[in-house]
Amino acid sequence: MEDVNSKVVSEFLQKCIKPEDNGGDRQPKEEVIEEQSLPVLTQSYPQTVQEEISMVFNTYNMAANLGPTIRRRREKGTNHDGTSTALYVDRRKSKVWNYYTKLGDAYVECNVCKKQLSFHNSTTTMREHLVRKHSIRDTLLSQLKDDQASESDYTAQENAIKRSRQMTPENNPYHATACLEPRTDVILELVLEMIFRDLHPLSVVKDKGFGLLIGYLEPSFTLPSPIQLSSMLWHRYNVVKQHLEHYLQTAQSMVISVEFWVSQPGQTYLTITANFIDGEWRRARCILETQQVHENKAEGNLGERLYSVLVEFRLSNKSVFCIMHDTLQDMAANLQQFQSAYSWTSLCCAAHMLHLCIKAGLELEQVQEALRAARGIVSYFQHDAKATCSLNSKLEAINKTKLKLVMDTGVRWITTIEMCESLLDLKWAIMSVLEEHPKGTSAIQNLADHQWKLLQDLVPIMRTIKIATSFLREEQNISISSLMPCIHGIVAAIGQQSEDSSSIIKTVVSNIKAELTKRWGITEDEKLLESPAVIASFLDPRFKEMRFLSPSLRSELHKEVKNTLSQVFNPQSPSSTKFWLPSSDHKAEVGETGSQLPAQKERGPSGQSQSMYDILLGKDPTESMPEIHQQLENYIVEPLCKRSTNPLEWWKTNEHRFPAVARLAKQYLAIPATAVLPDQAFAASESTLEHRRAVLAPENLDQILFLHQNFDFLESMRNGNETRGRNVHAQY
Repeated sequence: MEDVNSKVVSEFLQKCIKPEDNGGDRQPKEEVIEEQSLPVLTQSYPQTVQEEISMVFNTYNMAANLGPTIRRRREKGTNHDGTSTALYVDRRKSKVWNYYTKLGDAYVECNVCKKQLSFHNSTTTMREHLVRKHSIRDTLLSQLKDDQASESDYTAQENAIKRSRQMTPENNPYHATACLEPRTDVILELVLEMIFRDLHPLSVVKDKGFGLLIGYLEPSFTLPSPIQLSSMLWHRYNVVKQHLEHYLQTAQSMVISVEFWVSQPGQTYLTITANFIDGEWRRARCILETQQVHENKAEGNLGERLYSVLVEFRLSNKSVFCIMHDTLQDMAANLQQFQSAYSWTSLCCAAHMLHLCIKAGLELEQVQEALRAARGIVSYFQHDAKATCSLNSKLEAINKTKLKLVMDTGVRWITTIEMCESLLDLKWAIMSVLEEHPKGTSAIQNLADHQWKLLQDLVPIMRTIKIATSFLREEQNISISSLMPCIHGIVAAIGQQSEDSSSIIKTVVSNIKAELTKRWGITEDEKLLESPAVIASFLDPRFKEMRFLSPSLRSELHKEVKNTLSQVFNPQSPSSTKFWLPSSDHKAEVGETGSQLPAQKERGPSGQSQSMYDILLGKDPTESMPEIHQQLENYIVEPLCKRSTNPLEWWKTNEHRFPAVARLAKQYLAIPATAVLPDQAFAASESTLEHRRAVLAPENLDQILFLHQNFDFLESMRNGNETRGRNVHAQY
């Protein structure tokens, strides 16, 4: 028996050793197989782009089709004497043990490659390791049934696959791929999705806790190395990128958002995002690229960077309508050459500009002194445990333990108002604790009575601006069309609030209003008429009355929009613009001299013939009005929508009534008010996205952020298109 075993071991060792290794030095083939495992996994991918995209976007469906979690440990039985049969397994019944050495109760070591595996009272993992890693398929190992646990494992998995095959194509259009996909490959794909969905570094697979969890849930699964995951990540990135390229081709025009941010090591990054409204009036926000920025080239070549990204995604520079950025330093100068060449408009993030306006208003010396004293009080309670304990006990006595002190970060103005509000809410408790702890009074500078009053008067002003940001954070108000009504509302509201306030508050409000007026050009008529934010407000059915403009300025705006429509739609192209022409009856009535267009007849001599209705009522304005202009007039007289109405939903319903105006609205309503999502732009603290992306390694940061932002969005777009296609097919 020993001779037979020795012969078998010798045979499979020869298969596992590379013959060309270092003059016959035999090395296990374990590492080689791990490096080549990726091509094995990817070689079954479809060849066409469409099939590959479908497979990538439905990987997680495979795991769902495999059914519930398969039991890996057999149920424990009990002998008549009360002992557990599970503890008395004759491990030598399996021939797998001829190739392993037991190390304690929880681990075994492969005699071929010396790799240690976890042992959970079952030899399933050990047998699969020999089959997968050492290709021992000619022996009786492939026919072995280790114990009842392994039988239940395979039975459950076969039943899950059978259930998957029984599903109809309507219920599971990817059932063939799901059935053929091995369980190990599904777990690999799910690990990859966990990384880019939750923004984990690739090194998470080397963490001990993660390894123990996977080892317990799936003992037969070997975690991939970061290098293997990196290759899989690149493959998934390229597939999704191809899908995104196709989707971007459907955009009528787009807005490029530029965000500069800093990672924890202090490295600056640039994230470029495309914003547009697709054919179904859905707002799209897709990350194109995240690049590392060097200190000496932070913004100097921004225009070139944007152009190179457009080329990479096969986009024309004419498809870009404007650039939204979150910084003011030299941005206009850097984009000037590209603006003249490509007609790009540069806009600054509303959140950044609003922060600068408030910062200018709070720079008053009396306000800064009160805020410094407030920060000192909060800092004292954050670092003194005894004072914090006393404060908490007082709050518990009145059942107000939810009230907490907030520290002003300085870089986010919303934290300033939250700090003031928390101090005012806890004023009596703070004063009481400071009186009980004399050392605290000497260690910090307490707020004087006039400073408490200053904070109390300042909070309503800041709260009004905070309410305005809450308005801009709502889904229907993401567009820049909501910005100008909001800014004018802030100016009017804080002006009224400061009428009966102290001179200091009036100065603060005056400074804020001056900055708002200056940065948004509220008092400059020419600048307002050219502002994309003003035109977007007019194309928003909720704000088209433009109440914040004077009547004369509204008329000028209507003319500007009319001229824009004439420029967008070529009047000589019958497919894009159709003019209203006089009917044949009208021509017969006016005779040969009236065969000219109405506009020409109006400029003719006084003796020119006119219809009786023209003499009585005057000339019909619609006879000389192009169709696109008539659409604009009809849109102007439309009733206003409710403030809660989503403008994109309204335009989707009414696009057929005003097709020319709708095309212009799709271009302007695509402009976001902020360079990043409003929840992130107006947040009081760092978001989860900002925190997690700051610790990602630069090697894979671009791919992880790209998939994190675009994967689910593109999948939802594809599913929506499939649903509409099935509905249309059902109608016919």
